[in-house]
Amino acid sequence: MKQLVVVGNGMTGVACVEQVLKHAPRFEITIFGDETHVNYNRILLSSVLAGEKAADEITLSPLEWYQRNDIRLRLGVRIVDVDADLKTVRGDDGSVTSYDTLLLATGSSPFMPRIEGLDRENVFAFRTLDDTRKLLQRAGPGVKAVVIGGGLLGLEAARGLQVQGCNVTVVHLMPTLMERQLDPNAGNYLAGKMEDLGIRVLLGRTTTAVVGNGHAEGVALEDGTIVEADLVVVAAGIRPNVELAYKAGLNVNRGIVVNDHMETSDPDIFAVGECVEHRGVCYGLVAPLLEQGKVLAATITANKGPVYTGTIQAAKLKIMGVDVFSAGDWSEQNAEPVCYEDRALGVYKKLTVRDGKLAGVILVGDTSDSHRYMDWLRAQTDLSGQRRHLLFPPPGSDAGLDIAQMAESATICGCVGVTKGAIIHAIHQEGVNTLSQLKEATRASTGCGSCTALCQDILKAVAPEFEEETKRVICGCVPFSQDALREILRSQRLKSVQEVLEIYGNGQGCEVCKPALSYMLDMIWCGDHDEDRSARFINDRVHANIQKDGTFSVVPRIRGGVTTPDELRRIADVADKYHVPMVKITGSQRIDLLGIKKEDLPQVWADLGMPSGQAYTKGFRMVKTCVGTEFCRFGTQDSTAAGIELERRFEQLYTPHKVKMASVGCPRNCAEATVKDIGLVGQEGGWQVVVGGAAGKSVRKADLLITVETTDAALEAAELFFQYYREQANYLERTYDFVERFGIDKVRKETVYAPAPVKQGLLDRLRKSKTRARDAWHEGQAPVHPTQFIPIQAIEGVHA
Repeated sequence: MKQLVVVGNGMTGVACVEQVLKHAPRFEITIFGDETHVNYNRILLSSVLAGEKAADEITLSPLEWYQRNDIRLRLGVRIVDVDADLKTVRGDDGSVTSYDTLLLATGSSPFMPRIEGLDRENVFAFRTLDDTRKLLQRAGPGVKAVVIGGGLLGLEAARGLQVQGCNVTVVHLMPTLMERQLDPNAGNYLAGKMEDLGIRVLLGRTTTAVVGNGHAEGVALEDGTIVEADLVVVAAGIRPNVELAYKAGLNVNRGIVVNDHMETSDPDIFAVGECVEHRGVCYGLVAPLLEQGKVLAATITANKGPVYTGTIQAAKLKIMGVDVFSAGDWSEQNAEPVCYEDRALGVYKKLTVRDGKLAGVILVGDTSDSHRYMDWLRAQTDLSGQRRHLLFPPPGSDAGLDIAQMAESATICGCVGVTKGAIIHAIHQEGVNTLSQLKEATRASTGCGSCTALCQDILKAVAPEFEEETKRVICGCVPFSQDALREILRSQRLKSVQEVLEIYGNGQGCEVCKPALSYMLDMIWCGDHDEDRSARFINDRVHANIQKDGTFSVVPRIRGGVTTPDELRRIADVADKYHVPMVKITGSQRIDLLGIKKEDLPQVWADLGMPSGQAYTKGFRMVKTCVGTEFCRFGTQDSTAAGIELERRFEQLYTPHKVKMASVGCPRNCAEATVKDIGLVGQEGGWQVVVGGAAGKSVRKADLLITVETTDAALEAAELFFQYYREQANYLERTYDFVERFGIDKVRKETVYAPAPVKQGLLDRLRKSKTRARDAWHEGQAPVHPTQFIPIQAIEGVHA
């Protein structure tokens, strides 16, 4: 069998191999990659930098894929020489490998301009996963970061660093950001949007040096300005990696020259991706490279026929709240511009029409019609009869017309090369009915996300049991889904409810959205936000549960339902001293003091000398326990100690809705752990951890999350689910609704079965929140405002 050697384990090289495997395979395949990682989605590195995805989440081809396809994978081996006469390649480890067919998919490298001091410590490129990890190690709150280069990659790097807490400055040589994709007007809009995010933008500035004593301390500009910097990112473009092509004697200009069949000047050597030059053009975006890979796969498997004639280049900026799209030739030379702009909304649209056909498009602020313009560009549609509707199409009576007009070969997801036909195949052959299922089956919409609406339209048109994944807005005051709001808060580092309302809402808010926003801020920033008590319910403002007569209920924390005679005496003394009308044992193994006046709350708490039981808030409530092994003759695990520890770990933390837990020492389940939000169920040799139970208006048996052998492992599993629920659930969504909506398989996969870095991230964020959590009853001695515990005169029977 012939030997196919692939130099390059990136997206393009592996995508080409995937296409080769679809033909009748006649090769033994060896892939060399100079990185030590399996194939990953380079498009999503900015999401990793921003903390939105873990490194393991962007893997495209896991190790099992290589093994399943009998591919010999050589990671961490850089090919340093090609002998085209002997048909061998030599690695930097000294190995020599023979080939019958050689595929060069060497990609490109960051262009490092002639700037003095780029060899200093804390100067980085932003091109690989290792680059990203180095940046994450250095980035953090208060770190001054300078990004040299205002193109796509530079702006995404700037945004990722800013989300990590850095104070970011972008220095760009040209007077316009993304000048290859945007005209000056669009560039001005984009610069304004970046500065609205808190990123400083310096345009038309030449960087002359990185200054500092051994490490970066600043960036020197040609005008004498020094911009302070603790780290510097160079994002000044890319250069094709052509060194091996020179050594092989291939025809090379800027890139490795290939014809329409992706053949080089040597009949046994082929090239694909960012390293090639086709018809005088080097492509740096993913979609063209995947098209090249399909043609090349046909050529080298003796199925020669398809040709690559070039690709209309399109670019999309992947920054939440900054929508930018550009495609084709938007210059006005021999073309008619069609423009629209609304400065108040931050929307700018420009089309150029040449000989009655669309030549180019720029969209800023609203990119919803990008797929329509791409269809026109690819098909070279005659637009003579549509001139009145180029920017604002009339409402169509046929909702599926756009989809019906698209050929099955049309690329829907340019990031991973998924066609309309592939999506339809997944719908019919794999029973795909939702966007989540489509992502799992085809990887469409897992990259930049710009094709999501189009994927939904195809599902709606084709899937027999289409289920639209609706993302409800909180309320009319803030017209965004909770997922979108979480991303906005993270990416723009918004830390107060009023700030969110003023930028993205009606400036006022209401009793629905303000508590939800207040919770999101607390969860995202782990307590490091500007708390606005007016955005909370009355219960959260005074830390007690208001009753129908305007008095309050006070429930001190009794961890695991275990108390002491001293605590009981204090509770009794308080009940006598303040003439408490009712003292009640609750179903949660606690004691409730009902009928306490608002003005008495601070002194009641002081006299009790016990922590708040949080019985009034959307937060962690309690852990109900049985007596476990200490007294019960059936107990197999120490459920009491486990429950008390569980309560210590979660007390004083807010959640999307109230969370109740239980810990039982055996399957007899005396504390009803299987109908709690989180339950620990002891058994011989370990614990079962269950989640999503309910015993209120409807009863739901909790799902098994995992079975573990030790108490520590059970507590960690509970922590992972607890934090995952805090971060992913919608506000006011109970755990049982959340688990049913997500599915227990997905919950397991993203918590207890998640890669180690993902789990550690959940635990770290939980512990950071816990470190900043405080017992709210301490405000009794130091109120946050003078009238916090002063009763307000009731009006028409309404109590405050």
